[in-house]
Amino acid sequence: MAHSPMQVDALIVDATDPELLAAFWSELLGRPVVARMGPYVWLRRENGLGLGFQRTSEPKSAKNRMHFDITSPDPAAQQQRVEALGGRRLEEYADGGFLVMADPNTSNYQF
Repeated sequence: MAHSPMQVDALIVDATDPELLAAFWSELLGRPVVARMGPYVWLRRENGLGLGFQRTSEPKSAKNRMHFDITSPDPAAQQQRVEALGGRRLEEYADGGFLVMADPNTSNYQF
């Protein structure tokens, strides 16, 4: 029996404030908020991948098991932009050769 390949349809990020986090990522990625359904806030789907933020009452308690790797031709300018939107630099990762930032939900991403 042949199995159909599975595909990643969407990435969902837990957040105590999904509206704040969706607004941050919407501005950063240029993907507008397109839907609000129950505990979810969804950004516009691009390249077949959805990005949603789900309300949770549980605060983050440990290191993320997943992060976003994003790229830019001008990381220094993007660092300023991320910080202006409420993110911050994570200095503890400076030796890794990446500019590691945290969004307002403290989810890490790299570029």
